[in-house]
Order: sequence, then C-alpha cells, then structure tokens
Amino acid sequence: MKTLRTSHHGIGGNLVENFKMKNNIKTQSYFVKRLRDCGFITIKLFDKFDIQDPRKWSIMVDPEGSSVVITCYENKGDVMFEFDDGGRKFPKKYNIKTLSMEIVVTNLIEKKVSQVKDGCGYVKNP
Repeated sequence: MKTLRTSHHGIGGNLVENFKMKNNIKTQSYFVKRLRDCGFITIKLFDKFDIQDPRKWSIMVDPEGSSVVITCYENKGDVMFEFDDGGRKFPKKYNIKTLSMEIVVTNLIEKKVSQVKDGCGYVKNP
C-alpha cells in the first residue's frame, strides 16, 4: 500500500495521517463539530496549554444555560474528558474516559444540557 503525499501550495505530509487527526475525538475542532452537528451550542475556550500539561483544550457547551466546560486531558495515550458546570447538573470533577462521541453526547442529553433554541445569540440565522 502506497502512502499518499501532496505538495500542493507547499503543504506536505501523509494525507491518511492528516485525515485521522482531523477525525479524532482528541482534536478540539472535530469534537466541537460533532457537538454542533448534534445541535449543541459550543464555544472554543482555550487550546494553548503547556506541553507538559495533560490538558489539551477546553470548550463551553450551552453558554446561555448550563454553561458546561469540557476539558480534554491526555496522559500517556489515555484520553479523559472532564465536565464542569459548577456542580449543577454534573457532579464536581465528573469525567469520562472514552473515544466515543456518542458517549459524550449521551452524557450531555441525559443531564438535560440544552440544544439549539430559536433566537439564541450564538446561532447564526440564515
């Protein structure tokens, strides 16, 4: 099997590896896209943690309601997501270890985190 490479506009690298990185639950942009596809309003908060910090990024879900901050941790290949809403819907320090977006979405739905509402200030109206 040959490895696909490109040099279009000076961009090089393995296309298969690039595709895997973009479609990875550990990647902030992929995680946010999947949540938005499921109807959740999300805001990217931060992704510039120190290289030695196990945190990779943080986002907020349902900013006008539950205001759940989800932080992705990665330590020696293990991935964990911490959910923090000040202890209102999620217990303090609530976390799950998963590589499945379905499990993340199910947790949000079961805790009744709101999905898109008409007139929400964070939704672009057509």
